[in-house]
Amino acid sequence: MSSQPIPTPRYRRVLLKLSGEALMGSQPFGIDPDVVQGIALEIREVHALGVEIGIVIGGGNIIRGLAASEQGFDRVSADHMGMLATVINALALQDALENADVYTRVLSAIEMREVAEPYIKRRAVRHLEKGRVVIFAAGTGNPYFSTDTTAALRGMEIKAEVLMKATRVDGVYDADPERVADANMLRRISYLDVIKRKLGVMDTTAVSLCMDNGMPIIVFNIGDRGNVKRVVLGEEIGSLVQ
Repeated sequence: MSSQPIPTPRYRRVLLKLSGEALMGSQPFGIDPDVVQGIALEIREVHALGVEIGIVIGGGNIIRGLAASEQGFDRVSADHMGMLATVINALALQDALENADVYTRVLSAIEMREVAEPYIKRRAVRHLEKGRVVIFAAGTGNPYFSTDTTAALRGMEIKAEVLMKATRVDGVYDADPERVADANMLRRISYLDVIKRKLGVMDTTAVSLCMDNGMPIIVFNIGDRGNVKRVVLGEEIGSLVQ
């Protein structure tokens, strides 16, 4: 009996952007271990195809810098708090991935050698070439920059072929689908339209960076099991921003 052939991925090196909220599950905040394990298993399936994977995770399940600044914290201090939240999430995902037998490295833009390697572009690329999943933590290391912008920046630096934006909805809509019942999903849309129509896929800086460097963005629902693999295989799910 012949074994089933391994499907050929459309992309060989990807940057996966996960929101911190994706790790909460049904909880109001924090990290749901079962959700993190499920995400890790999805990433393992893609990794088994020989795909090189970089990951950026937000920190909104713990603290969001902009929201904290609106509550009275100094913006720079608030953003640094948000960056540290992304490190917590990165370590949680690293643990889940290594429990699933996927070698993983966390590279932090803020130096903390006891828990993560410092971010160095060449080191990150070398880890990818050796088949390790690389999680980029602590944003860019600078205040006023979101993890969306970090994802775009790290995607450019490692020469990823696509930025995969994992969300709680199926793709890009012409209105917030969680608030507007008849919002329409847009299968394909240009960078400029996303910016002009303020669709909120990613922040303007991130979209502009992708546009200037020709990095396609695929927005899809992380809640549907197997979607990460479907995107990598080139199936038409979610929305393509190009």
